[in-house]
Formats: sequence, C-alpha cells, structure tokens
Amino acid sequence: MCLILVSWHAHPDYPLVFAANRDEFYARESAPVHWWDTQPPVLAGRDLAPGAHGTWMGITADGRVAAVTNVREPGREVADPRSRGELVANYLLSQDDPATYLERVQAAGEQYNGFNLLVADHDELWWYSNRSGDPQVVKPGVHGVSNAALDTPWPKVVNGIAGFTSVLQTDHGDGPVDPYLGLLADDTPAPDAELPATGIPRELERAVSSLFIATPEYGTRASTILRIRNDGSFDMTERVHSNTGEAVTRDFRQGY
Repeated sequence: MCLILVSWHAHPDYPLVFAANRDEFYARESAPVHWWDTQPPVLAGRDLAPGAHGTWMGITADGRVAAVTNVREPGREVADPRSRGELVANYLLSQDDPATYLERVQAAGEQYNGFNLLVADHDELWWYSNRSGDPQVVKPGVHGVSNAALDTPWPKVVNGIAGFTSVLQTDHGDGPVDPYLGLLADDTPAPDAELPATGIPRELERAVSSLFIATPEYGTRASTILRIRNDGSFDMTERVHSNTGEAVTRDFRQGY
C-alpha cells in the first residue's frame, strides 16, 4: 500500500473504514483478495513474489485488521531484509492484541526495511513505524498514511483525507462504494511547489504524488474499501488495475 485513509470511530455507522491504494511494479506477481484457507480465516490478497510472505492489507472473519505501507527512503536498505508483508499476515493469524503484537514487531524492527503498520481489533487501532519511534494508539478521527509517518502532510495524504471525509459524510451506513473508489482513482498530480523532497528524481516525485499512480512499469495495482459496522459485520471491495487500464472488481460481505 502506498496510501491508506482510515476513519476510526469518526462515523456513526462504521467504527472503522479503510480506503487504500496499493502501488507496486506491475511485474510483481500477486493474487487478488480471497479467503485464505487458514485458522482464523483471513480475507486478503497475497504477494506471490519470491521471498514474499504475506499481504499488504487484510481482515479476519472476526474483524481484526492490518495494513502496511513502505517508507520511502532511497539509499537506505537493510541487508537480507524480512518481508514486510509478513507483518500483516502474522498479526491476522495471531491472537495478540494490537499493543502486544507491535511490541514484538518493534523488537525485530531493524530486520525490515522501513514500514508503516496499522493493526486494529474491535477496541483499538495502533500504528507503528520502524522509522518513527514507539508504537502509538491512533485517536478517533480521519487519518492518512503514505510512505512517510502517519498524517505526514504530503499532498496525496492531505487531499485524500479531505476527499475521504466528504465521502464519509454522504455514506449513511448503506451507501455504495463507488464514491470511495472514485476518490482513490484521482490521478491529479500535486503542484510542483507542494511536492515533498524524498530523494527521488523530481519527475518521479511528481508522478507518484497523485492518489492514483499510472506509469509504464509502476502504478496503483489495487484499490480497496473496507467498512466495518457497529454490529461487527463488514464489506470489502477490491478493484484490481492493470497497466493496460483494465480493472476487475470483487466484493465480499461478512455477517450480513
């Protein structure tokens, strides 16, 4: 994931809403969202690249959620790093509460390249980055994270939060997911004066500044909407994008 917008106890009908884009090289093989044959059952995609061990976002049948993004830090690489996708999978397959799990992750944090990890259960949402200090409880509200720390005001995060907030206000508990998907499909680049300086070429910085990314070799591979209701039921929609402009949408419902 390169953009996660999250509403935590900021909507009367949904304790948790995720709207997220996964950006990746088109050549990296992955499986679309599906129910894993695991205990507990997990609804998530799968990273199928050699050495990968997990997923970028998922939810269990009983409502435990996790998602990860990379931290953009050119030139800083861990030797023989562990797969960041396992951070999501391991939480979903564990019985740990968010705080306990992130304590374990923090103890091994130097074994991974930079990441942001969000983990939640019915009671708490936590965020941890191995580039930003200790794990933190996420306060109720609307938040965003891309390839820097939570709520870093990059244009795609600022614009994403504003658009996400507007969509949430029009969703009265049974609204369609199309407005969320429309927001995530916004390919408007940020003005040059607002671009962050993260160490990549200016032209590339511009290309990846939009919510939706489309370059010849790299772009938004999947857009995902997850809405958990007060009774614990949830729906997840994933729209998978190809480099030819084709899109395939899958919808899942649990508990209603």
